[in-house]
Amino acid sequence: MTIKLALPAGDARPHVNQLLSEAGLATTGYEPGSRLMRSELSQEGLVLRIFREKDIPIQVALGNYDVGLCNSVWLAEQQVRFPLQRVVCIGELPGPAVEVWLCAGAGGGLAEGELPATKGVYGVRIVSELANLADLVAVNLRLPAYKLLHVYGSVEAYPPEDAELAIVMAASVEEVRAKGLLPLAMVFRGGLSLIANADALATKPLGEVIGRLAPKLVAASTLLQPPRPGKGRMAGAGTRDTAVVRLAVPDGHAQRHAPAFLRHAGFNFEGYDEKSFVRRPKSNVEGLEVKVVRPQDMPQLIAMGMFDLGIGGQDLLYEHQCKFPASPVEMAVDLGINRYRIGPVVDEAFPARTTAEAITIWNALGRPVRIASEFPAMAERFALDNHLRFASIIPVAGASEGFVPEDADFLVEGVETGSSLIANGLKLLDPFMHSTSCVILGASPVTARRDLLHDVVERLRGSVQPTEG
Repeated sequence: MTIKLALPAGDARPHVNQLLSEAGLATTGYEPGSRLMRSELSQEGLVLRIFREKDIPIQVALGNYDVGLCNSVWLAEQQVRFPLQRVVCIGELPGPAVEVWLCAGAGGGLAEGELPATKGVYGVRIVSELANLADLVAVNLRLPAYKLLHVYGSVEAYPPEDAELAIVMAASVEEVRAKGLLPLAMVFRGGLSLIANADALATKPLGEVIGRLAPKLVAASTLLQPPRPGKGRMAGAGTRDTAVVRLAVPDGHAQRHAPAFLRHAGFNFEGYDEKSFVRRPKSNVEGLEVKVVRPQDMPQLIAMGMFDLGIGGQDLLYEHQCKFPASPVEMAVDLGINRYRIGPVVDEAFPARTTAEAITIWNALGRPVRIASEFPAMAERFALDNHLRFASIIPVAGASEGFVPEDADFLVEGVETGSSLIANGLKLLDPFMHSTSCVILGASPVTARRDLLHDVVERLRGSVQPTEG
Protein backbone atom coordinates (compact mmCIF):
# COMPACT_ATOMS: atom_id res chain seq x y z
CA MET A 1 0.00 0.00 0.00
CA THR A 2 1.31 3.46 -0.94
CA ILE A 3 1.86 6.04 1.80
CA LYS A 4 1.49 9.68 0.72
CA LEU A 5 3.88 12.09 2.42
CA ALA A 6 3.56 15.91 2.25
CA LEU A 7 6.84 17.79 2.71
CA PRO A 8 7.63 21.51 2.99
CA ALA A 9 9.16 23.63 0.25
CA GLY A 10 11.27 26.72 0.87
CA ASP A 11 13.76 27.28 3.68
CA ALA A 12 12.68 24.17 5.59
CA ARG A 13 13.56 21.84 2.71
CA PRO A 14 17.30 21.26 3.44
CA HIS A 15 16.72 20.56 7.15
CA VAL A 16 13.77 18.22 6.57
CA ASN A 17 15.68 16.39 3.82
CA GLN A 18 18.56 15.73 6.20
CA LEU A 19 16.19 14.62 8.94
CA LEU A 20 14.46 12.13 6.63
CA SER A 21 17.78 10.80 5.36
CA GLU A 22 19.03 10.24 8.92
CA ALA A 23 15.80 8.35 9.66
CA GLY A 24 16.45 6.03 6.70
CA LEU A 25 13.67 7.40 4.51
CA ALA A 26 14.56 7.78 0.84
CA THR A 27 14.10 11.36 -0.39
CA THR A 28 14.93 11.14 -4.08
CA GLY A 29 13.76 14.36 -5.69
CA TYR A 30 13.66 16.30 -2.41
CA GLU A 31 17.33 17.21 -2.20
CA PRO A 32 18.26 20.89 -1.63
CA GLY A 33 18.36 22.73 -4.93
CA SER A 34 15.99 20.31 -6.66
CA ARG A 35 13.07 21.90 -8.50
CA LEU A 36 10.97 18.76 -8.28
CA MET A 37 7.68 19.07 -6.42
CA ARG A 38 6.66 15.43 -6.78
CA SER A 39 8.38 12.06 -6.57
CA GLU A 40 7.30 8.43 -6.31
CA LEU A 41 9.54 5.85 -4.64
CA SER A 42 7.98 2.50 -5.47
CA GLN A 43 10.63 0.52 -3.62
CA GLU A 44 9.76 2.40 -0.43
CA GLY A 45 6.02 2.53 -1.12
CA LEU A 46 6.15 6.33 -0.77
CA VAL A 47 4.63 9.15 -2.77
CA LEU A 48 6.30 12.48 -1.99
CA ARG A 49 4.74 15.87 -2.72
CA ILE A 50 6.23 19.23 -1.83
CA PHE A 51 3.97 22.10 -0.75
CA ARG A 52 4.11 25.46 0.98
CA GLU A 53 4.03 24.73 4.70
CA LYS A 54 0.71 26.48 5.26
CA ASP A 55 -0.98 24.10 2.77
CA ILE A 56 0.27 20.89 4.41
CA PRO A 57 -2.18 20.72 7.38
CA ILE A 58 -5.05 21.32 4.95
CA GLN A 59 -3.94 18.53 2.61
CA VAL A 60 -3.47 16.10 5.52
CA ALA A 61 -6.79 17.07 7.14
CA LEU A 62 -8.63 16.46 3.85
CA GLY A 63 -7.10 13.00 3.58
CA ASN A 64 -5.22 13.81 0.37
CA TYR A 65 -2.01 12.95 2.27
CA ASP A 66 -1.44 10.47 5.08
CA VAL A 67 1.54 12.07 6.81
CA GLY A 68 3.05 15.55 6.70
CA LEU A 69 5.86 17.62 8.16
CA CYS A 70 5.38 21.33 8.81
CA ASN A 71 5.87 23.92 11.51
CA SER A 72 3.17 23.65 14.16
CA VAL A 73 2.22 27.30 13.69
CA TRP A 74 0.39 26.32 10.49
CA LEU A 75 -1.38 23.48 12.25
CA ALA A 76 -2.44 25.89 15.01
CA GLU A 77 -3.61 28.45 12.44
CA GLN A 78 -5.98 25.84 10.99
CA GLN A 79 -7.13 24.26 14.25
CA VAL A 80 -8.03 27.60 15.82
CA ARG A 81 -10.74 27.92 13.19
CA PHE A 82 -11.43 24.23 12.46
CA PRO A 83 -10.87 22.35 15.74
CA LEU A 84 -12.61 19.18 14.51
CA GLN A 85 -10.54 18.67 11.36
CA ARG A 86 -9.17 15.16 10.82
CA VAL A 87 -5.51 15.82 11.55
CA VAL A 88 -3.42 14.57 14.49
CA CYS A 89 -0.07 15.85 15.74
CA ILE A 90 2.14 12.78 16.34
CA GLY A 91 4.95 14.78 17.92
CA GLU A 92 7.67 17.36 17.43
CA LEU A 93 10.92 16.87 15.54
CA PRO A 94 14.19 18.74 16.00
CA GLY A 95 14.41 21.92 13.99
CA PRO A 96 14.10 25.70 14.11
CA ALA A 97 11.30 27.04 16.28
CA VAL A 98 8.87 29.76 15.27
CA GLU A 99 7.40 32.28 17.68
CA VAL A 100 4.33 34.42 17.11
CA TRP A 101 4.30 37.80 18.83
CA LEU A 102 1.73 40.48 19.50
CA CYS A 103 3.51 43.70 18.60
CA ALA A 104 2.96 47.41 18.34
CA GLY A 105 4.69 50.20 16.50
CA ALA A 106 6.96 52.64 18.26
CA GLY A 107 5.39 55.75 19.75
CA GLY A 108 2.06 54.17 20.64
CA GLY A 109 2.33 54.83 24.38
CA LEU A 110 3.25 51.25 25.28
CA ALA A 111 6.43 49.83 26.76
CA GLU A 112 7.92 46.49 25.75
CA GLY A 113 5.99 43.66 27.39
CA GLU A 114 3.07 45.94 28.30
CA LEU A 115 -0.35 44.76 27.17
CA PRO A 116 -2.77 47.45 26.02
CA ALA A 117 -5.91 48.41 27.87
CA THR A 118 -8.67 48.08 25.33
CA LYS A 119 -11.75 49.40 27.09
CA GLY A 120 -13.33 52.17 25.04
CA VAL A 121 -10.87 51.75 22.18
CA TYR A 122 -12.76 51.21 18.91
CA GLY A 123 -11.56 50.32 15.44
CA VAL A 124 -8.06 49.15 16.37
CA ARG A 125 -6.32 47.83 13.26
CA ILE A 126 -4.53 44.47 13.51
CA VAL A 127 -2.34 43.22 10.67
CA SER A 128 -1.19 39.63 10.19
CA GLU A 129 -0.72 36.81 7.71
CA LEU A 130 -2.11 34.51 10.46
CA ALA A 131 -5.74 35.63 10.27
CA ASN A 132 -7.17 32.94 12.57
CA LEU A 133 -4.61 33.44 15.33
CA ALA A 134 -5.05 37.20 14.98
CA ASP A 135 -8.81 36.81 15.49
CA LEU A 136 -8.15 34.69 18.59
CA VAL A 137 -5.87 37.38 20.02
CA ALA A 138 -8.38 40.16 19.29
CA VAL A 139 -11.19 38.25 21.01
CA ASN A 140 -9.05 37.53 24.06
CA LEU A 141 -8.02 41.17 24.26
CA ARG A 142 -11.72 42.08 24.02
CA LEU A 143 -11.08 44.61 21.29
CA PRO A 144 -14.39 46.22 20.28
CA ALA A 145 -14.97 46.71 16.55
CA TYR A 146 -11.40 45.78 15.64
CA LYS A 147 -10.32 45.72 12.00
CA LEU A 148 -8.28 42.76 10.79
CA LEU A 149 -5.99 43.37 7.83
CA HIS A 150 -5.07 39.95 6.43
CA VAL A 151 -1.91 40.22 4.32
CA TYR A 152 0.39 37.84 2.46
CA GLY A 153 3.47 38.93 4.39
CA SER A 154 5.78 41.85 5.21
CA VAL A 155 3.69 42.40 8.34
CA GLU A 156 6.37 44.59 9.91
CA ALA A 157 5.72 47.25 7.23
CA TYR A 158 2.35 48.31 8.62
CA PRO A 159 2.73 49.70 12.17
CA PRO A 160 2.47 52.48 13.08
CA GLU A 161 0.98 54.23 9.99
CA ASP A 162 -1.34 51.47 8.79
CA ALA A 163 -2.01 49.36 11.90
CA GLU A 164 -1.83 49.77 15.67
CA LEU A 165 -1.13 46.08 16.40
CA ALA A 166 0.55 43.27 14.48
CA ILE A 167 0.70 39.49 14.90
CA VAL A 168 4.15 38.57 13.62
CA MET A 169 6.10 35.34 13.11
CA ALA A 170 9.76 35.48 14.11
CA ALA A 171 12.55 33.17 15.26
CA SER A 172 12.99 35.11 18.50
CA VAL A 173 12.13 38.32 20.32
CA GLU A 174 15.41 39.75 19.03
CA GLU A 175 14.16 39.30 15.48
CA VAL A 176 10.93 41.09 16.40
CA ARG A 177 12.96 44.06 17.62
CA ALA A 178 15.13 43.91 14.49
CA LYS A 179 11.97 44.33 12.43
CA GLY A 180 11.41 47.68 14.16
CA LEU A 181 8.47 46.44 16.23
CA LEU A 182 7.73 46.61 19.94
CA PRO A 183 7.12 43.07 21.34
CA LEU A 184 4.18 43.03 23.75
CA ALA A 185 3.51 39.32 24.34
CA MET A 186 4.39 35.96 22.84
CA VAL A 187 1.21 34.34 21.54
CA PHE A 188 2.57 31.05 20.20
CA ARG A 189 5.75 29.00 20.03
CA GLY A 190 6.24 25.77 18.09
CA GLY A 191 8.65 23.69 16.06
CA LEU A 192 8.65 21.16 13.25
CA SER A 193 5.72 18.78 13.72
CA LEU A 194 4.97 15.31 12.40
CA ILE A 195 1.24 15.19 11.60
CA ALA A 196 -1.06 12.52 10.21
CA ASN A 197 -4.59 12.14 8.94
CA ALA A 198 -6.74 10.63 11.68
CA ASP A 199 -8.51 8.19 9.34
CA ALA A 200 -5.24 7.08 7.72
CA LEU A 201 -3.84 6.33 11.19
CA ALA A 202 -6.73 3.96 11.80
CA THR A 203 -6.74 2.23 8.42
CA LYS A 204 -3.24 2.39 6.84
CA PRO A 205 0.12 0.90 7.88
CA LEU A 206 1.79 4.23 8.63
CA GLY A 207 4.24 2.65 11.04
CA GLU A 208 6.91 2.34 8.35
CA VAL A 209 7.11 6.14 8.11
CA ILE A 210 6.15 7.15 11.64
CA GLY A 211 8.22 4.36 13.18
CA ARG A 212 11.40 5.52 11.45
CA LEU A 213 10.85 9.09 12.58
CA ALA A 214 9.77 8.18 16.14
CA PRO A 215 13.36 8.01 17.53
CA LYS A 216 13.84 11.57 16.31
CA LEU A 217 10.89 12.96 18.28
CA VAL A 218 11.77 15.50 20.97
CA ALA A 219 9.96 17.01 23.93
CA ALA A 220 7.12 19.19 22.69
CA SER A 221 7.73 22.94 22.88
CA THR A 222 4.40 24.04 21.40
CA LEU A 223 2.74 26.76 23.43
CA LEU A 224 -0.44 28.72 22.69
CA GLN A 225 -1.20 31.54 25.13
CA PRO A 226 -3.53 34.27 23.83
CA PRO A 227 -3.04 37.46 25.90
CA ARG A 228 -5.65 39.09 28.11
CA PRO A 229 -6.40 42.83 28.32
CA GLY A 230 -3.70 44.80 30.10
CA LYS A 231 -3.41 48.20 31.72
CA GLY A 232 -1.20 49.98 29.26
CA ARG A 233 -2.36 52.97 27.29
CA MET A 234 -3.45 52.69 23.69
CA ALA A 235 -4.49 55.41 21.33
CA GLY A 236 -7.50 54.93 19.10
CA ALA A 237 -7.24 53.87 15.49
CA GLY A 238 -4.93 56.05 13.43
CA THR A 239 -5.99 58.12 10.45
CA ARG A 240 -4.57 58.43 6.97
CA ASP A 241 -2.35 61.44 6.25
CA THR A 242 -3.98 63.07 3.25
CA ALA A 243 -1.31 65.75 2.92
CA VAL A 244 1.01 63.31 1.15
CA VAL A 245 0.78 60.94 -1.80
CA ARG A 246 1.41 57.38 -0.64
CA LEU A 247 3.12 55.01 -3.08
CA ALA A 248 3.52 51.25 -2.51
CA VAL A 249 6.50 49.56 -4.20
CA PRO A 250 7.07 45.79 -4.30
CA ASP A 251 9.39 43.45 -2.47
CA GLY A 252 10.01 39.87 -3.59
CA HIS A 253 10.23 38.77 -7.22
CA ALA A 254 8.94 42.06 -8.68
CA GLN A 255 11.66 43.99 -6.86
CA ARG A 256 14.18 42.84 -9.49
CA HIS A 257 12.61 45.13 -12.10
CA ALA A 258 10.95 48.05 -10.28
CA PRO A 259 13.94 50.11 -8.99
CA ALA A 260 15.57 50.52 -12.42
CA PHE A 261 12.27 51.66 -13.93
CA LEU A 262 11.72 54.14 -11.11
CA ARG A 263 15.21 55.59 -11.56
CA HIS A 264 14.56 55.96 -15.29
CA ALA A 265 11.42 57.94 -14.40
CA GLY A 266 13.48 60.26 -12.17
CA PHE A 267 12.52 58.78 -8.79
CA ASN A 268 15.37 58.09 -6.39
CA PHE A 269 14.17 56.13 -3.37
CA GLU A 270 17.11 55.90 -1.02
CA GLY A 271 17.25 52.41 0.49
CA TYR A 272 15.40 50.63 -2.32
CA ASP A 273 17.31 48.82 -5.07
CA GLU A 274 17.21 45.54 -7.00
CA LYS A 275 18.60 43.42 -4.15
CA SER A 276 17.85 45.17 -0.85
CA PHE A 277 15.47 47.62 0.73
CA VAL A 278 14.34 49.40 3.84
CA ARG A 279 10.61 49.42 4.47
CA ARG A 280 10.33 53.21 4.24
CA PRO A 281 12.74 54.45 1.57
CA LYS A 282 13.50 58.14 1.53
CA SER A 283 11.96 59.81 -1.52
CA ASN A 284 13.61 62.56 -3.56
CA VAL A 285 10.16 64.03 -4.24
CA GLU A 286 8.71 66.21 -1.52
CA GLY A 287 5.25 65.04 -0.47
CA LEU A 288 5.70 61.52 -1.89
CA GLU A 289 5.76 58.88 0.85
CA VAL A 290 7.00 55.41 -0.12
CA LYS A 291 6.61 52.04 1.56
CA VAL A 292 7.76 48.56 0.48
CA VAL A 293 5.03 45.88 0.74
CA ARG A 294 4.10 42.57 -0.84
CA PRO A 295 2.68 43.11 -4.34
CA GLN A 296 -0.13 40.61 -3.57
CA ASP A 297 -1.52 43.09 -1.04
CA MET A 298 -1.39 46.26 -3.16
CA PRO A 299 -4.84 46.20 -4.79
CA GLN A 300 -6.47 45.69 -1.39
CA LEU A 301 -4.43 48.46 0.25
CA ILE A 302 -5.19 50.94 -2.53
CA ALA A 303 -8.89 50.04 -2.54
CA MET A 304 -9.00 50.73 1.20
CA GLY A 305 -7.39 54.16 0.72
CA MET A 306 -4.24 53.30 2.65
CA PHE A 307 -2.16 54.05 -0.46
CA ASP A 308 -2.97 56.20 -3.47
CA LEU A 309 -1.07 54.12 -6.01
CA GLY A 310 1.28 51.17 -6.26
CA ILE A 311 3.52 49.28 -8.64
CA GLY A 312 2.23 45.72 -8.85
CA GLY A 313 1.27 42.99 -11.28
CA GLN A 314 -1.64 43.03 -13.71
CA ASP A 315 -2.31 39.44 -12.61
CA LEU A 316 -2.73 40.48 -8.97
CA LEU A 317 -4.96 43.40 -9.95
CA TYR A 318 -7.11 41.07 -12.07
CA GLU A 319 -7.34 38.54 -9.23
CA HIS A 320 -8.54 41.33 -6.92
CA GLN A 321 -11.08 42.56 -9.48
CA CYS A 322 -12.39 39.02 -10.06
CA LYS A 323 -12.99 38.76 -6.33
CA PHE A 324 -14.32 42.30 -5.89
CA PRO A 325 -15.76 43.49 -9.23
CA ALA A 326 -16.80 46.89 -7.83
CA SER A 327 -13.47 47.58 -6.10
CA PRO A 328 -12.34 51.19 -6.66
CA VAL A 329 -8.97 50.36 -8.23
CA GLU A 330 -7.79 50.44 -11.83
CA MET A 331 -4.69 50.08 -13.97
CA ALA A 332 -3.34 53.52 -14.87
CA VAL A 333 -0.16 52.56 -16.77
CA ASP A 334 1.19 49.30 -18.20
CA LEU A 335 4.91 49.49 -17.39
CA GLY A 336 5.82 46.60 -19.71
CA ILE A 337 8.29 44.99 -17.27
CA ASN A 338 8.31 41.69 -15.37
CA ARG A 339 6.53 39.79 -18.13
CA TYR A 340 5.01 36.34 -17.82
CA ARG A 341 2.10 34.26 -19.07
CA ILE A 342 -0.90 32.91 -17.16
CA GLY A 343 -2.97 29.98 -18.28
CA PRO A 344 -4.08 26.42 -17.57
CA VAL A 345 -1.22 24.06 -16.70
CA VAL A 346 -1.74 20.30 -17.07
CA ASP A 347 0.25 17.10 -16.79
CA GLU A 348 2.55 16.53 -19.76
CA ALA A 349 0.68 13.31 -20.59
CA PHE A 350 -2.72 15.04 -20.66
CA PRO A 351 -4.23 14.38 -24.12
CA ALA A 352 -4.89 17.97 -25.16
CA ARG A 353 -2.80 20.59 -26.93
CA THR A 354 -5.21 23.51 -26.59
CA THR A 355 -7.57 24.87 -23.96
CA ALA A 356 -10.57 24.12 -26.20
CA GLU A 357 -9.57 20.45 -26.42
CA ALA A 358 -9.04 20.34 -22.66
CA ILE A 359 -12.48 21.84 -21.93
CA THR A 360 -14.11 19.09 -23.99
CA ILE A 361 -12.25 16.42 -22.00
CA TRP A 362 -12.97 18.01 -18.62
CA ASN A 363 -16.68 18.46 -19.36
CA ALA A 364 -16.94 14.76 -20.20
CA LEU A 365 -15.55 13.63 -16.84
CA GLY A 366 -18.93 13.67 -15.11
CA ARG A 367 -17.42 15.11 -11.92
CA PRO A 368 -16.13 18.47 -10.69
CA VAL A 369 -12.89 19.51 -12.34
CA ARG A 370 -10.31 20.34 -9.66
CA ILE A 371 -8.42 23.60 -10.23
CA ALA A 372 -5.53 24.48 -7.91
CA SER A 373 -4.26 28.06 -7.99
CA GLU A 374 -2.67 30.91 -6.10
CA PHE A 375 -5.30 32.96 -7.96
CA PRO A 376 -8.57 31.31 -6.83
CA ALA A 377 -10.86 34.13 -8.03
CA MET A 378 -9.12 34.18 -11.42
CA ALA A 379 -9.42 30.38 -11.61
CA GLU A 380 -13.16 30.64 -10.95
CA ARG A 381 -13.49 33.30 -13.66
CA PHE A 382 -11.58 31.05 -16.08
CA ALA A 383 -14.01 28.20 -15.34
CA LEU A 384 -17.02 30.46 -15.96
CA ASP A 385 -15.64 32.05 -19.11
CA ASN A 386 -14.80 28.65 -20.58
CA HIS A 387 -18.13 27.06 -19.62
CA LEU A 388 -16.77 24.29 -17.40
CA ARG A 389 -19.86 22.44 -16.20
CA PHE A 390 -18.49 21.60 -12.74
CA ALA A 391 -15.42 23.07 -11.07
CA SER A 392 -13.88 22.81 -7.61
CA ILE A 393 -11.39 25.57 -6.78
CA ILE A 394 -8.44 24.69 -4.52
CA PRO A 395 -6.71 27.84 -3.16
CA VAL A 396 -3.01 27.21 -2.52
CA ALA A 397 -0.20 29.30 -1.08
CA GLY A 398 2.32 28.40 -3.79
CA ALA A 399 4.48 25.49 -4.97
CA SER A 400 1.43 24.39 -6.94
CA GLU A 401 3.35 22.12 -9.32
CA GLY A 402 2.96 19.27 -6.80
CA PHE A 403 -0.84 19.18 -7.13
CA VAL A 404 -1.18 17.92 -10.72
CA PRO A 405 -2.38 15.35 -11.65
CA GLU A 406 -3.23 13.49 -8.42
CA ASP A 407 -4.76 16.32 -6.36
CA ALA A 408 -5.87 18.69 -9.13
CA ASP A 409 -6.76 18.29 -12.79
CA PHE A 410 -4.98 21.50 -13.70
CA LEU A 411 -3.47 24.69 -12.37
CA VAL A 412 -4.14 28.31 -13.20
CA GLU A 413 -0.52 29.36 -13.02
CA GLY A 414 1.89 32.13 -13.93
CA VAL A 415 4.82 31.01 -16.10
CA GLU A 416 7.95 33.07 -16.74
CA THR A 417 10.52 30.69 -18.28
CA GLY A 418 8.68 27.36 -18.00
CA SER A 419 11.70 25.59 -16.48
CA SER A 420 9.81 24.60 -13.33
CA LEU A 421 6.99 23.13 -15.42
CA ILE A 422 9.44 21.06 -17.46
CA ALA A 423 11.17 19.80 -14.30
CA ASN A 424 7.82 18.61 -12.93
CA GLY A 425 6.43 17.09 -16.11
CA LEU A 426 3.84 19.80 -16.77
CA LYS A 427 2.85 21.92 -19.77
CA LEU A 428 1.07 25.23 -20.32
CA LEU A 429 -1.92 25.27 -22.65
CA ASP A 430 -3.16 28.53 -24.23
CA PRO A 431 -2.30 31.51 -22.00
CA PHE A 432 -5.32 33.72 -21.35
CA MET A 433 -3.27 36.57 -19.89
CA HIS A 434 0.14 38.14 -20.44
CA SER A 435 0.93 39.91 -17.20
CA THR A 436 3.34 42.79 -16.66
CA SER A 437 3.98 45.23 -13.86
CA CYS A 438 1.65 48.20 -13.88
CA VAL A 439 0.64 51.29 -11.96
CA ILE A 440 -2.40 50.51 -9.82
CA LEU A 441 -4.40 53.62 -9.01
CA GLY A 442 -7.29 54.28 -6.68
CA ALA A 443 -10.38 55.34 -8.58
CA SER A 444 -11.07 57.96 -5.88
CA PRO A 445 -7.66 58.78 -4.37
CA VAL A 446 -7.65 59.84 -0.72
CA THR A 447 -4.75 62.27 -0.99
CA ALA A 448 -5.41 65.99 -1.14
CA ARG A 449 -2.31 66.36 -3.35
CA ARG A 450 -4.01 65.47 -6.63
CA ASP A 451 -1.49 67.62 -8.52
CA LEU A 452 1.44 65.57 -7.21
CA LEU A 453 -0.40 62.31 -7.81
CA HIS A 454 -1.04 63.28 -11.43
CA ASP A 455 2.62 64.26 -11.86
CA VAL A 456 3.87 60.92 -10.47
CA VAL A 457 1.59 58.94 -12.78
CA GLU A 458 2.59 60.98 -15.84
CA ARG A 459 6.31 60.61 -15.09
CA LEU A 460 5.85 56.85 -14.85
CA ARG A 461 3.81 56.83 -18.06
CA GLY A 462 6.48 58.81 -19.87
CA SER A 463 9.18 56.27 -18.96
CA VAL A 464 7.49 53.26 -20.53
CA GLN A 465 9.64 51.81 -23.30
CA PRO A 466 7.81 51.04 -26.57
CA THR A 467 7.43 47.35 -27.27
CA GLU A 468 9.00 45.85 -30.38
CA GLY A 469 6.70 45.03 -33.23
